[in-house]
Amino acid sequence: MPAVVVLGAQWGDEGKGKATDQLGSRTDYVVKFNGGNNAGHTVVVGGEKYALHLLPSGILSPGVVPVIGNGVVIDIDVLFAEIDALEARGVDTSRLLVSSAAHVIAGYNRTMDKVTERFLGKRRIGTTGRGIGPTYSDKINRVGIRAQDLFDEGILRQKIEGALDQKNHLLVKVYNRRAVTVDETVDELLQHAERLRPYVADTPLVLNRALDAGKTLVFEAGQATMLDIDHGTYPFVTSSSCTAGGACTGSGVGPTRIDRVVAVAKAYTTRVGEGPFPTELLDDDGEWLRATGGEYGTTTGRPRRTGWYDAVVVRYASRVNGLTDLVVTKLDVLTGRDKIPVAVAYDVKGRRFDEMPDDQSDFHHATPVYEYLDGWSEDISGAREFDDLPAAAQRYLLRLEEISGTRISSIGVGPGREATIVRHELLA
Repeated sequence: MPAVVVLGAQWGDEGKGKATDQLGSRTDYVVKFNGGNNAGHTVVVGGEKYALHLLPSGILSPGVVPVIGNGVVIDIDVLFAEIDALEARGVDTSRLLVSSAAHVIAGYNRTMDKVTERFLGKRRIGTTGRGIGPTYSDKINRVGIRAQDLFDEGILRQKIEGALDQKNHLLVKVYNRRAVTVDETVDELLQHAERLRPYVADTPLVLNRALDAGKTLVFEAGQATMLDIDHGTYPFVTSSSCTAGGACTGSGVGPTRIDRVVAVAKAYTTRVGEGPFPTELLDDDGEWLRATGGEYGTTTGRPRRTGWYDAVVVRYASRVNGLTDLVVTKLDVLTGRDKIPVAVAYDVKGRRFDEMPDDQSDFHHATPVYEYLDGWSEDISGAREFDDLPAAAQRYLLRLEEISGTRISSIGVGPGREATIVRHELLA
């Protein structure tokens, strides 16, 4: 049975939760392999809207085992608040597994995130202030706290002492904040230890044994390709690996076991936070896309920056991820446009780029070269077959497929789970 990676082809918020949820109803395990509660998925099931921030979207599919992998950083307060909210709505969360090697966000990580972002001023990255980046920094600097550490108070205390040795100097002497005590951090984390214990497991072992037994696994990325720490628009990126390679390092499943890599892209483009965005619209069209598409962050509520579809970005995502399939979401948002611009290349000071510029400065100064495609006015929310779409919508999709470098296998025509056109089965 297949192991399928689902990730974002743009800057996030593409609708990965819906795509993963659709796969999740036909799979055995859904694995979140990177990020934390700095991003969210909105999934609509039976008219009910669920906003997920840390939990894998497979939590909503009965019989599926949702897994938080070792590549995730966990705010335990958020984890249990999310579990409690779902259980209050009748969702069974007892199947959840959490990697014993996943790192835990401490209160001082959130504090460092907020004060350093403010300190950067105009050079700020645009983080959510939830402690994600500082926790990954602790992980790389080998002073991080793992889920397993909560079950040994002696080790936990030693690790917190080591982490605070430097952080308190920065907080007090650079940022003019009070020092954080070891005791308050130990108490903060230990209060969750016994409730967390039943969920914690050796998840790489569980997942590899599941594959050996013929089970189907879906690996769900947080954020997206253009926010990847290595391959995104650095430094305006997240702190983890959002690309297909991250599915392996963030779960403990080797690359030879991955069968398909599916990317999700909106029929236009959005971005949250700072950084270059060639097709961004700062006019009435941008406001129209934001209002019509409901483009506000699931986690932060921040208005998203909006722009037309950027085929250069999606071609790049196809290359660095080795995509096998593309899922296009929110096609219905474009209904009513006479002409729909699509960026097919960039112009940088008179030089044409058909592929992503390697130099970040060139990308920062890129202006889109547009091709204008015919729009449509018909309501497409009830379409369930490709031939149900207006001819202009079909041509739009076929052109996106041609210039994006990957076949379009699924198309979202509305927010609900059922509002989808399937051209090629993702779990064939």
